Amino acid sequence: MTDIARFLAHHTADLTWQRSFYEDLHERPELSGHEHETSGKIVQKLADFDCEVISHIGGYGIVAVFRNGEGPTALFRADIDALPVREETGVPFASTRVRPGHDGAQTGVMHACGHDMHTTALLGACAILDADRDAWSGTFLALFQPAEENATGANAMVSDGLLTRIPRPDVCLGQHIMPGRAGEVQTMPGAQFAACDSIRIIIPGRSAHGSMPHNSIDPTYTAAMIVIRLQGIVGREVNPNDFAVVSVGTLRAGSTNNIIPGSAELVLNCRFYEETVQRRVYAAIRRVVEAECMASGIEEQPTFEFFGHGELIDNDPAVFGRVRPVFDSVFGPQSVDALRTTVSEDFANIPRAFGVPYLYWVVGCTPQDLWDRAVAENRVKEDVPVNHMNTFLPEFGPTADATTRAATAAVLTYLSR
Repeated sequence: MTDIARFLAHHTADLTWQRSFYEDLHERPELSGHEHETSGKIVQKLADFDCEVISHIGGYGIVAVFRNGEGPTALFRADIDALPVREETGVPFASTRVRPGHDGAQTGVMHACGHDMHTTALLGACAILDADRDAWSGTFLALFQPAEENATGANAMVSDGLLTRIPRPDVCLGQHIMPGRAGEVQTMPGAQFAACDSIRIIIPGRSAHGSMPHNSIDPTYTAAMIVIRLQGIVGREVNPNDFAVVSVGTLRAGSTNNIIPGSAELVLNCRFYEETVQRRVYAAIRRVVEAECMASGIEEQPTFEFFGHGELIDNDPAVFGRVRPVFDSVFGPQSVDALRTTVSEDFANIPRAFGVPYLYWVVGCTPQDLWDRAVAENRVKEDVPVNHMNTFLPEFGPTADATTRAATAAVLTYLSR
């Protein structure tokens, strides 16, 4: 057992507040860019600790600076926003909030991705490190990031002067709860989460009455042909040993039954692990769209808008090599190898901006009996709720314990005396 494992087994911090804090966050979620109440609760809790709080970075971003003498600087990030999802978990602290979504329509709001747990865990790490300062030296940065779900929060904090408003870290750390046996800590070097982009494509056409299609250039028809051809890019142009996803999330055209519209809109979601594959696929998408427009007689050029970018989470092997043995000591058989996942995150934008290495890992959160039964019956896909589902809910006890200890252990890997 390492010194860090011994310390975590006997730390003096009071963490009894975590459950009520988590349930309060879960019951009162806020959408990306609107985290006013959430950030206020975080700042209020940070007032219990001896730290400098810098708030309203890039909107509702917060950094708590814990200074404890000479030594390295380690940054740990948690995200704080929720999703436009109507909760169906049935727990007493379920969210019943309804808010305007990005399109103005009313929508339910839910912590369906676990950011309430991420926030609770990082505050728990703050409590432990604040209560036992003899165990470490240096500077600990607890960063609470808004607007992860729309992939704008990390860059917003960077654009709002993050690099000059806080000490420069030597390493950045973070974690995400995911389906898996609650309390299991999963790490790996290299590509962990996929890079992603969304692409909004506008197909121009020529409107006409539905009874006179010969007078139109039908953008709906062109868009439909594009959707079909896009599926062949991954299936026929990407090496089967590589990975790429091109999904058509929306196709919008027209507003009534008897008018051929003047334009159509496609929104794609694309994911990759390698930049060379990404560039090749994007060139193919542009080629297909422009060729189909030309085939339909469209003279005006289609437009392409890239948004919702998530950087590849590419864990530094050296950081993994330092943190993983500590996790093995702290968690024993619950410290396991991770598998790379096709979901995406904007966490990497922060260490990339500082130019420092990082490690980002996954913690299982599925109720242990549910996970064990689903695995035994080969029904994980059918029975286990995943992130962004309206029934997603971590098992609090083992998940909060593991995420809090993992955050603390990783920071102490760099700051421990």
